[in-house]
Amino acid sequence: MDFLLSFFNSLPGAFGQGLAWGIMAVGVYITFRILDIADLTVDGSLATGGAVAALFISQGWNPWLALLLAVIAGMLAGLITGLLHTACGIPAILAGILTQLALYSINLRIMAVWSDAKTKATLALSVDRLDLLVSSRYIRELNLNNPLFLLVIFTVVLIAVLYWFFGTELGCALRATGANQAMARAQGINTSWCKVLGLVVSNGLVAMSGALLAQYQGSSTVDMGRGAIVIGLAAVIIGEVLLGKVFRNFALKLLSAVIGSIIYYIVLQFVLRLGLESTDLKLLSAVVVALFLSIPYWKGKYFTKTVRKEAARNA
Repeated sequence: MDFLLSFFNSLPGAFGQGLAWGIMAVGVYITFRILDIADLTVDGSLATGGAVAALFISQGWNPWLALLLAVIAGMLAGLITGLLHTACGIPAILAGILTQLALYSINLRIMAVWSDAKTKATLALSVDRLDLLVSSRYIRELNLNNPLFLLVIFTVVLIAVLYWFFGTELGCALRATGANQAMARAQGINTSWCKVLGLVVSNGLVAMSGALLAQYQGSSTVDMGRGAIVIGLAAVIIGEVLLGKVFRNFALKLLSAVIGSIIYYIVLQFVLRLGLESTDLKLLSAVVVALFLSIPYWKGKYFTKTVRKEAARNA
């Protein structure tokens, strides 16, 4: 009984974290599913978004402006990865690793701006002293301070804007680039430009997620993005495995990534309540991703064959 009570008490927090990370998952979906690129920049750009937002909010800037600056910083990170890949000929996965590595040092310096220290690994955000858009302190309150309201609005507006964008000529060109580069080039599409644009948009969304997470948890840390790509992939894969047959529309596919993120954090809370140490969360994340990545393969290899055999016998 105590276990169930503890688990249900943790659900609002799981929904809050899931929604905040879900925005990052949408960014990962753009590169992983639309561009067919495994972009490892996100581990760095998420922390960059958190660092930039925390820096300006701690100086009394408007949190909406701080959020915008965080998105721009993330877009610049995606631009660097895109140029390393397209202009320098570096494979996409290595380009992402290089940018991620550089961002670690950059993030340390960003959080130390306007302070006596040269670098800073953590920047606290007090909900009592500063204006924050979201805060986990109010997660159980039934009023407009509850971060779930703003996070849901953010998610809906974001998916609507992306649905519109990917329906435009430019968005269709980006989708064509990921589907078949050779055919896209034959149609006169500048595939290099589309790759850069996709990485810019993706990392802008990831940085937005980092900015919201920094406010939600009350601090920005240089390691807050560590393992972000695993969480993003987990959200995308969970959403596809559980909802892929139902969510056919592009907007619903983006929504499935957010729902996958929420499910991921609900599973984490459930396992933690069973007694798993918090230090084992990265191991659990890897296991969850591996499991959900394997399910479509197992279904195709074993279940489909069984169905075909039964159909052959009936024929």
